[in-house]
Formats: sequence, C-alpha cells, structure tokens
Amino acid sequence: MKALYVSFFKVKRHLAGVATALLVVLFFTSMKTVSYKAHVILPAVQDTSVSVSIKELLANGAGYYYPASLKRFYSQNGYTLAWVKPETIMAHSWEAMLLLDCVMQFGLNHADYHPQELQYDKLHFLTEHFDKANNMEKAAYDIMLTDAMLAFINNLHYGKLNPNYVAGKVDEGIKGNMLADSVLAAAFIDKDFMSAAINVQPKSAAYISLQYHMHLLTGLYTGDCYETPEGDLRKMAVNMERLRWISNDEPYNITINIPSYTLTVQKPDTTYRFKVIVGKPETPTPTLESAISHFTTAPEWKVPQKIFAKETLPKALKNIDYLENSHYAIYSNSGKYIEPTRSNILAALRNPSGYYARQSSGCDNSLGAIVFRFPNVYDVYLHDTPEQKLFAKTDRAFSHGCIRVENAGKLAGLILQEDGGGNKVPEVYRAMKNYQTKTFTLKKAVPIKVTYLTSEVVDGYVVMYNDIYNLDKRLEMALYNVEQPLTMQ
Repeated sequence: MKALYVSFFKVKRHLAGVATALLVVLFFTSMKTVSYKAHVILPAVQDTSVSVSIKELLANGAGYYYPASLKRFYSQNGYTLAWVKPETIMAHSWEAMLLLDCVMQFGLNHADYHPQELQYDKLHFLTEHFDKANNMEKAAYDIMLTDAMLAFINNLHYGKLNPNYVAGKVDEGIKGNMLADSVLAAAFIDKDFMSAAINVQPKSAAYISLQYHMHLLTGLYTGDCYETPEGDLRKMAVNMERLRWISNDEPYNITINIPSYTLTVQKPDTTYRFKVIVGKPETPTPTLESAISHFTTAPEWKVPQKIFAKETLPKALKNIDYLENSHYAIYSNSGKYIEPTRSNILAALRNPSGYYARQSSGCDNSLGAIVFRFPNVYDVYLHDTPEQKLFAKTDRAFSHGCIRVENAGKLAGLILQEDGGGNKVPEVYRAMKNYQTKTFTLKKAVPIKVTYLTSEVVDGYVVMYNDIYNLDKRLEMALYNVEQPLTMQ
C-alpha cells in the first residue's frame, strides 16, 4: 500500500480523495498509547560532506520554527539525511509530505509548514539525481522537512497557540512532556510511520469525535487538500485547537462548557448533564482546569470587592433596608461590624476598599444552598442559586463570573456516591433544606474543566453555539493568518 501511494505521488501532486481515505484510516488506528521519552537513533547513511552542510545550516538557525529540537534530532542521528535519499532507499519523505499536504483535516493551516520551500518537484529532483545534487541543497530540504514535521507534531499535541506552551518553551523541552524530536525519531522505525506521527493528539472523547467529523467534512466538501476551510469548518478547527490546550483527560471528570451553558459529569460508563448560568460578556467566566476538593452547604458569602463597591453599597444607599432584607452585613477591614446607617454607608462609598460585606446563609443567599470549591487564581466557584427561574432561559450569561448550577443537590449526591460517600447524601439534602452550614471534604478531588467550545459533537451530531464572548474571531485570525474571519455565529 505504501509503495502504491508513494509512486502515485511522483506522478500527481493532488490526491485529495486518496489522502482523505488514508487519513480517516489513520484516525482509527492512531489511538494507541505510546511512550516517547527516549530518543531513537536513526540508521546512519555516512556522508561527511552532507553532515558538514547540515551542521552549518543548523548553526545558522534562520527560518526554522524549532531550532533546538532540530539540533537534538540531527545530533541523535549523526547529522545524516533523514528524508532526502536515493530512490533505491525506502524513506518516509512522501508520507511526511502527504501529512503536511492534508493538515487541514486536523484543523491546522497548510501555510504553517514551509509550503514554499517543500516543493514536490524539488524533492523529485533530489531523490532521482541524488548523486549529482548539491549537498547543501539536500541538507536544506531535509532540515526544512524535519522542521515542518516537528511543527506539525507539536501543533497536534500542544496546539499552535497554546497560551501555556508557547513555541519557544516547547522547543527547549518541557520536563515530563512530549518531545517532538523523540516522537519523530520513533516514527521512523515504527511499522506505521504516519500513525506514529499523529498519535500525539489528545485522547479525550470531545477531541476524537470532533476530529473524526473534521476528517469526514473536509473530505466531503473540499476537492483539494490545499483549500482553506471556511465557515463552520474553521469554527470546528478553532475548537480543536482549544481542546489541545486541555491537559486533563481523566475518564471521570466534570466539564463546564460556557457557550452551551452546560455542566457534564463524565463517568466511564455514564454521562449526566446539568444546566448552568455563566458570566456576562462584561464579567466573563474564565476557562480553567482544577479539581473540586470539597463543598459546603448553607455557605456564607463574602461579596467580591467590585460587586460590593458598584452594586451592594449603591443599593444600600438607595434603600436602607436592602442590607437587612438581603442578609448582608458590612465590616471594616479590621473586622469591626458597621451599623447600616446612611452616614456609615456614605463613608463606605467614599472609601470602599476599607470595607467588605458578607451575606449569611438563607434562601436568598447569592450562593444558594450549596457551593463547590476548587482552587483557581480567578477566585470563581460553582454554586447553587435562589434564582432558579433563570435556568428556563435559553441564553444564560447572567453572573459576575462564577457558575451557577441547576439541581445542585443532585450534583453533590453524584459526587459523593462516586467518592464512596453515598451514605452522606441524605445528610447533604437535610443540611441544604434546613440551611445548616456543613462542609463535606472528598477523599479524592474531582477534576473539573471550564471550557469555551463553540462547536462540539453531541449524540453524533456537530453542534454550533453562539460565540458569547466573541473569542472565535480572534483565534481564527491567528490560526489562519487572516484579517477577515469567516466563522459563523
């Protein structure tokens, strides 16, 4: 099969149909688990003059995406050619070129992988006339193809625009994380080079299902691997990029997707869904990864400083009974209780940073009857709410950034049962009903992810959501290097 499509590529450049079929097969065969911690030394083809050319070009480093990774790769293989070899020697260059041609099927941009330098005619010439070709030209093409493959592997695994793993950091090597040069070296000796190269993709169900549909749709609606995807295809690609940024793929986890206003409890054999309310566009809910360590019934709420200054104090000044009716109490920063008089409220308004407010537990407590805690730098949390009627609305971006969940008691029960504390569920319900403050600490923290996915697969169908924070356009423009985004709302 490999010999078949390699020779075919020498005759014809565009193989959209063949590429689609091959890469869909690869999708299903690439979900194996492979370790890439150790470098693999490739078989060396001794050519001192070519080695000198490779060293010279690597020392220059200009025009490469991953110069440090390139040096590690060629140091391990003895500074020999990896791709550009005589026609009589089997190489993986045509397979690599096929992958780079069809990166769109992985939600990536063909322009990011040296398309101007990696021309088929040039590769044909170098392999067909290997002995006559200039050593510097052979070395230059070989390094450029390696750099493109390193970029492809890194982009598949980390994403192109991952805010936590920028290209320079990835290039230097992150302890305990994937090294693209090791993956590429291992792929050369794998029985299936292409599957080994793309096996670095995320293994989450959300990513796998979206990638599968991207394979199908790009093969169905585009006649050429070089075409730039438009509209919904770009929206899918944007969200595949976001999914590559998520590091937690635990089989049991809680995921909150902001644009779909949904919380999902994912267990190995069951999925539970809950409606949520998220932050308004002016006070957006942040994306994050953490773990729920405990939850508290009938919680007391310390009002965030911005809300205290801009909402609580003005409402109290307008209606002196507001504080008492809403169970608020104002304190100085030293902890002294402040009587809710007009003069004291005016003093607090003049210097709000010197005061704070707490809301006691009760039926109209802003946190409702229960709050779920997980450490994060944004100081957001998941909680119940007395405003249950808001869950009936389709668009539910109403909060100041925290997440409100419907049927919070049921969620607490599911978490306790999974934690081996099913006997405590009635106690939770009683404490919520009677507004008794109790804290339930979990034996094992539950992974929680807050995502921003405007496209996902639900029950086998690709679903598109409104981009409520207008984040798709900026990411699309960065992914495709364009000024006019095409994503649809």
